[in-house]
Amino acid sequence: MNGNGKVTLNASVEKAWDVLLDPQALKNCIMGCTKLESIEENKYEALLSIGIAAVKGKYESIIEIADAQKPNHYKLIVKGEGGPGSVEAVGEVDLVSVDENKTELRYTFDAEVGGKVAMVGQRMLSGVAKLIIQDFFKKFNKELAKSGQSV
Repeated sequence: MNGNGKVTLNASVEKAWDVLLDPQALKNCIMGCTKLESIEENKYEALLSIGIAAVKGKYESIIEIADAQKPNHYKLIVKGEGGPGSVEAVGEVDLVSVDENKTELRYTFDAEVGGKVAMVGQRMLSGVAKLIIQDFFKKFNKELAKSGQSV
């Protein structure tokens, strides 16, 4: 499963970068994230409790930020396992300055799922992925607002 999209942020590239790499902000933005603890630089152990259709369950995950090119690009690598199955995903995030107070965030992702959750079907998984991404950016808007900026 793969996808891409873009969102315009009412924030400078630097501000958007800082919030995207703030572990507490990330924990607040990731759907069902009950734990996000640093295990080494740019690598986190996470516990996600997701309750959408057949994807319901708890996932123990490792989230890693790689290929960071401050303040414009990074790769997000997620590996998770839980009762419903497993997921391995790689996402790329690019921040492009529109002007001093606007940034376009472009993202792509490629994910592979296994176990019971893989039997759900591509259409349903794509819908769940879209819902999780929309929820992330809604919450990210709140995190930027806390920092004096908004989406």
